[in-house]
Amino acid sequence: MKTFDFAIVASGFDPQGAYEDALFEAGCDDATVSLQKGVLILEFDRRAVSFSRAVATACQNVLDAGLKVERIEPDHLVSLAEIAERAQLSRQAITLYAKGERGHGFPPPAAKVTSKHPLWDWCEVAVWLHGKSQISMDEVVQARVVKEANTHISAAEIGCDNFLRRLEECNAA
Repeated sequence: MKTFDFAIVASGFDPQGAYEDALFEAGCDDATVSLQKGVLILEFDRRAVSFSRAVATACQNVLDAGLKVERIEPDHLVSLAEIAERAQLSRQAITLYAKGERGHGFPPPAAKVTSKHPLWDWCEVAVWLHGKSQISMDEVVQARVVKEANTHISAAEIGCDNFLRRLEECNAA
C-alpha cells in the first residue's frame, strides 16, 4: 500500500454543525479539514493499493458523512507556472516547451486560449512530459484519475457503480 495525497472540495455542510465529527466517523480520519475561500477542503493522505482506489473511497466517505463532493484537486486545467511546479522543472523550461523552442509537440492550450493566461490540460501535458522522461507514469495515471473523477462528479455519477471501475481503468490505460 502507498499513501496518496489529494484534496476533495465539498459542500452541503452546516458551518455551525458537527460536520468534522461526521467526516471522522465516516472514515475521513486521514484528512485535514479546513475552510478556504468559503469552501470546505479535505486534504487526504490516504493509504490504498492504487490512487484510483484512494480517491474513490475518500469520495464515498465524504458522501457517507452527508456532504456533497464538488471536485477533486489538483485540477486538470493548469497554467505554465503550475505545470513547472508539478513537473519540478523551471518555468523557463516549460515556457520554451510551450513555444516549441525546446522540443516539438507540446500540447496546445485547452482553455482561455485567447487570453493572456491560457490553461493546459494536465493529462495531455503529463503524457507529453512522460514521453520526454520528465515525469513518472504514476503522475500520468494520477492526472487521468483526477480528470475522470471530476468528469463523473460534474455529471452527478459519483454514486453509481461504475465510478470506481472507471477510475481504475485509468490505472491500466
